Amino acid sequence: MSSTTSKRTMLKIVGWASLAATAALLGCGKKDPAPDAAGAASEPASAASVAAAPVAPLKIAFAYVGPVGDAGWTFAHNNGRVAIEKEFGDKVKTMFVEKVPEGPEAERVIRDLVDQGNTLIFGTTFGYMEPMLKVAADHKSVKFEHATGYKTAANMRTYDSRTYEGAYMAGVIAGGMSKSGIIGVVGSIPIPEVIRNINTFTMGAQSVNPKIKTKVVWVNGWFDPPKETEAAQSLLNQGADVLFQNTDSPAVLQTAEKAGKYAFGWDSDMTQYGPKAHLASAIINWAPYYIKATKDALEGTWSTGGVWWGVKEGAIDIVAISDKVPAAIKAKVDTVKAGLKDGSFVIWKGPILGQDGKEVLAKDAVADDNFLGGIKFYVKGVDGAVPSGN
Repeated sequence: MSSTTSKRTMLKIVGWASLAATAALLGCGKKDPAPDAAGAASEPASAASVAAAPVAPLKIAFAYVGPVGDAGWTFAHNNGRVAIEKEFGDKVKTMFVEKVPEGPEAERVIRDLVDQGNTLIFGTTFGYMEPMLKVAADHKSVKFEHATGYKTAANMRTYDSRTYEGAYMAGVIAGGMSKSGIIGVVGSIPIPEVIRNINTFTMGAQSVNPKIKTKVVWVNGWFDPPKETEAAQSLLNQGADVLFQNTDSPAVLQTAEKAGKYAFGWDSDMTQYGPKAHLASAIINWAPYYIKATKDALEGTWSTGGVWWGVKEGAIDIVAISDKVPAAIKAKVDTVKAGLKDGSFVIWKGPILGQDGKEVLAKDAVADDNFLGGIKFYVKGVDGAVPSGN
């Protein structure tokens, strides 16, 4: 064999071996990495090597009409805000502005909250309704929640708690504890919500003592401790020995404590402000609704409308009932609470008479929410007149 033939034979053998190796690799399914723009092969990126883009937290803001430390209405709302943070952690970022007056100043504050990037905003008092509607009209991508109002928009809904249920249970206790037969209420602003609470407190008291009379002094504000104190003292001077309130500070309870009379906490547990006078506290728990609203916003299920929650939903309760309250009265309160929870007891069921003795709700008729939301009259047993213009 010549040297040339030997070389050719060797080249063929090497070529066949190379083809066989290539076929074997293809048969195993191995693929060469695709070349990049420069012609160099690149390896596919693994999932671990690609960092997930961080999700920005939902920014939530609250506008409060009073100070966080009012021990009542605003304090209760702020507890709900804290509950949101605890429930959702770093998925949310909350902030609040306190002592925001109702009216034009509220609109300025709410616009500022939008400018700060908040996309879920809660306005926590009736007087924010019109300002929030104006801002909502200009910021369609922001969701607005208005407490105690009745006007909505595509991006603004309303929410409220059935505070009258707590007022009724407090009334049951007042009716069982009053010796003079006169109970007193310090009213804030004469809107249907507050008038409804005065009436329902009276109705609860009359369920124990039908002869109970209720006197009312208005302070025309939600949080004004000096005026609340003066109003409470005025009621005591008129013979009231159990006081109730629809104002936000513990001033009424403190006044009763000094006078050796009885009173209630409102919106939150106020026992510490007048332990001897304190009979119970009708409280609001905003946490269930605030958690629901935040969840709706996070999951994209938020929609407009209105929500009104009470004992049934865990939004209203009466707590810290004093040992001074007789067992029979406590048992009646427990029965009422259980009935409100399962729907077997209805507070506003006729016959109910107005202050003038005329029937405002016929026998066995049950008031619907439209009726309850428009109450502007006193029931029989409440002295005085509803302030004009309301």
